[in-house]
Amino acid sequence: MTDFTMEKGADGVAVITWDVKARSMNVLTREAYALVDQLVDDALGDPGVKGIVLTSGKDTFAGGMDLNTLASISAEAGDDPAQALFDFTMGGHRVLRKLERAGMDAKTNKGGKPVAVAITGTCAGIGTEIALACHRRFMADNPKAKIGLPEILVGLFPGGGGTTRYSRMVGAMAAAPVLLEGKMLDPKSAKAAGLIDEVVAPDALLARAKEWVLSATDAEIVKPWDVKGWKMPGGAPYHPAGFMTFVGASAMINGKTKGVYPAAKALLSSVYEGALVDFDTALKIEARWFTHILMHPSSSAMIRSLFLNKEALEKGANRPALPDQKVTKLGVIGAGMMGAGIAYVSANAGIEVVLIDAAQEAADRGKAHAESILDKGMKRGKVSPEKKAQVLDRIHATTDYAALAGCDLIVEAVFEDVGVKAEVTRKVLAAVHPDCIFATNTSTLPIGELAKASDSPEQFIGIHFFSPVDKMALVEIIRGAKTGDRAVAKALDFVRQIRKTPIVVNDARFFYANRCIIPYINEGIRMVAEGVAPALIENAAKLVGMPLGPLQLVDETSIDLGVKIARATKAAMGEDYPDDAVDEVLFWMADQGRMGRKAKAGFYAYDDAGKRQGLWEGLAARYPLAKEQPDLVQVQHRLLFIQTLEAVRALEQGVLTDIREGDVGAILGWGFAPWSGGPFSWVDMLGTPYAAERCDDLAAAYGARFACPALLREMGDKGQSFYGRFGTKSQAA
Repeated sequence: MTDFTMEKGADGVAVITWDVKARSMNVLTREAYALVDQLVDDALGDPGVKGIVLTSGKDTFAGGMDLNTLASISAEAGDDPAQALFDFTMGGHRVLRKLERAGMDAKTNKGGKPVAVAITGTCAGIGTEIALACHRRFMADNPKAKIGLPEILVGLFPGGGGTTRYSRMVGAMAAAPVLLEGKMLDPKSAKAAGLIDEVVAPDALLARAKEWVLSATDAEIVKPWDVKGWKMPGGAPYHPAGFMTFVGASAMINGKTKGVYPAAKALLSSVYEGALVDFDTALKIEARWFTHILMHPSSSAMIRSLFLNKEALEKGANRPALPDQKVTKLGVIGAGMMGAGIAYVSANAGIEVVLIDAAQEAADRGKAHAESILDKGMKRGKVSPEKKAQVLDRIHATTDYAALAGCDLIVEAVFEDVGVKAEVTRKVLAAVHPDCIFATNTSTLPIGELAKASDSPEQFIGIHFFSPVDKMALVEIIRGAKTGDRAVAKALDFVRQIRKTPIVVNDARFFYANRCIIPYINEGIRMVAEGVAPALIENAAKLVGMPLGPLQLVDETSIDLGVKIARATKAAMGEDYPDDAVDEVLFWMADQGRMGRKAKAGFYAYDDAGKRQGLWEGLAARYPLAKEQPDLVQVQHRLLFIQTLEAVRALEQGVLTDIREGDVGAILGWGFAPWSGGPFSWVDMLGTPYAAERCDDLAAAYGARFACPALLREMGDKGQSFYGRFGTKSQAA
């Protein structure tokens, strides 16, 4: 075990260096924690050591705890995983408390050895918590580096002492953005927020930390909460100011989380209860709440989907075993918002891009879109003039297909029309090398149909980007019936290059994401026609964790697009088309000229600036409210089950081949209740027997669209879970 090494210098400073050789970023394992404990004991017990500096052997400091460690502790604990997790957490508190007290006398607070941390770059999670236990925190002056406590984003909260220490350092209200929002801050912002003490030039970082260690006084290394008479900044809960702070914090949490994220509640409880007692008791309270969250099914599901599964997919869990297919030159056909966005993220990742449109003016507008994104980054201090120039220099905007020579991947992003795409495909293939992979960006058109325009269908693949491309993390890769492994590997390697998360699905109507999200929108519209209060529909969705209600979502994506999709789907399905009741509402809205947010008129009313002003009152005249309204849970179940059943059918039909992709894709692609871990994780929480029974209830009340899929029925009868049947042993835990 060499994750941590220590070198005692002639100057009396012991430098402990964190460098996990097998990882690009340092993560903490339980074995490494034990080694840190030994090294700290050694340094504190050596009379020749005057102080300690912790640093990293990499240009980053730490990525946090290896969450597989927590999973393995739980799995090995047998019948009492909670006790094992609590004991592990308290063991970590003991090590960091030892570092913090640094050998000082318990009564006089004297005689301790100064401990500084030299943070070389990005620092998150347990890395930040270790830093907070040190007496002085120095960070390299690198605007790309970030520091913070982002655990809340994967269903946890900082349980290694970070919650207790940081809230006591700055007060509950000031700590909220870092603790409750998981914000990662650049060095200067982190200093202003109290996360670090000094920002230092990278080449002077270690020397400055050593200098401080050798000059620090006894008073400078005593933490405020270890001084008699210490009071919490902003006031403790029983103080009038503190009382108001915690009332406000509670309201803020429930307003933002809608009560469905248990980690946020646990974090606030830990801060509140910890503020009423001494520091060491507060750490024990933090450990208890942290264990409670680790044992909560929501947190377990979020960790699995948003950390473990997401990481596995990004590393190529389902990539064909082929040599590296890294993209060197990319052609993007179509310079509209989608094509321009693809060009930007690719150029930003260092790829040379040829951006083609029918008119030079349109191609130039596409490149200007990239420039506008970079300009926004410059205003926020995240993009330098040099970086902007480099990115823009990589984008060649033109109308000339001959410029595609040398491209090894093409992404076509023209109008969603089979004929138009076929014409473009033929033009491109006449200009590129025969080995070039061709990808079509489409959200609805069958890949097999589009591939007919190519003489090499094995080199033809679908890549579905989500809008806006620069912000959306998911990319859906669609494998046609004749798509070859090299095309799949190329698409996956490209998505990795542009730092997004891929899922690979097989060709079918609407692929995966749209086949699940369209029924969600449609169910909301159906309820409007039934006389369910639109406010109930929208709030039920948000209270169950959906980022947008179905009516707001259709406004955002545009009602005329919904009409177009409905007409195309009906033409393709004929008598099997199931959504006439939806169309009646949708088409009527279109006839009224209410096309959504872009028209400043949709299911919502908008002001002249396009800001929502509440639900449109005109709906009630056309679709009066029913005298009896359904209860909240009934509406929520309709909205969640209609999406989940499509996900199950996608797995059943072979569109999905990996439930990890189903869960990760649902959360990142359209925001499926992240607290649930995704549709398959949600059904596992409910239990397949109950889920199948609930399908029967919903189908009897609302129709065959809620009919229980044969796969779910079979699993319910056998008492199986999705991760138990289709996941690995560790995933099933």
